[in-house]
Amino acid sequence: MNQVGYWVDLYHAEQRLGAGFLLTRRFVLTALHCLRGKAEEETSVEVVLSDDRPVPGRVCRTAKDADLALIEIVSSHDVAIPIPAAHVARRGDRWRGPYRPDPGDAQLSGCVDDSSVRHVCEGGGSVEALQLTADQLLGDYSGYSGSPVEGTLPGGGRAVLGILLEQVMDRQSPEYRAANVLFAATVAEAMRRFDQFDVGHLIDVLRPPAKQVQILATQESAVQPPLAERHSEAESLLISLQRWSEGNLIDPAQAAQLRLDVVQRVIDAEFGPSRHDGRI
Repeated sequence: MNQVGYWVDLYHAEQRLGAGFLLTRRFVLTALHCLRGKAEEETSVEVVLSDDRPVPGRVCRTAKDADLALIEIVSSHDVAIPIPAAHVARRGDRWRGPYRPDPGDAQLSGCVDDSSVRHVCEGGGSVEALQLTADQLLGDYSGYSGSPVEGTLPGGGRAVLGILLEQVMDRQSPEYRAANVLFAATVAEAMRRFDQFDVGHLIDVLRPPAKQVQILATQESAVQPPLAERHSEAESLLISLQRWSEGNLIDPAQAAQLRLDVVQRVIDAEFGPSRHDGRI
């Protein structure tokens, strides 16, 4: 990797597992098969950022039927690498893969043949996927799985559209080699699979039921993370909510309410709970 970006390499016990990318500053999305048998939840993995900085992480969720896994970066490590907006692809769009397994490998690019096809993964699950044609006739695209698929926003700038999962095999080839047709799960599919990105879950985290307020207040006063860490987490979530809203991945009205809740949580953590509506 020769430039700073939001894609990562994953390692376990000094063994390279595969690729992934930062969906937020705290969570890395990857293809489950990239973990190579290290997919048990709570398994420790090393996340090597594109600037070659390693940070510790753990497998926090898996979707075996959809070949997706989510890795959480340990909270004491701040990841300040810029993360692009997530967006929805359209048929005929150009795409590129910013990740390369090794510096000598080709950077992928091509055309979106279908922006929302139901694809059955090897695990048996049906996912919303992008069907992609690659310009590079590599014959074997192993090593790229788990990496991001990028497109261009209407107003310019890059956006992540999906995560590379599988290749189509060339039935006309006597060696049954991989064709230059790839499938990538959409970002929306990944967000639906993991409740860490579900709007209802985020609301519950930010605005717990009233009966839990006193318990949470006691717990937070006993174990309060450092101010800089709280600000970093809040900033990361605010940025993610804005981008998900702009990319039509969550409802804009819900995103706006969530952003207000994030800000209120930070204010309450610094100055004490306000008497706005009983929330903390």
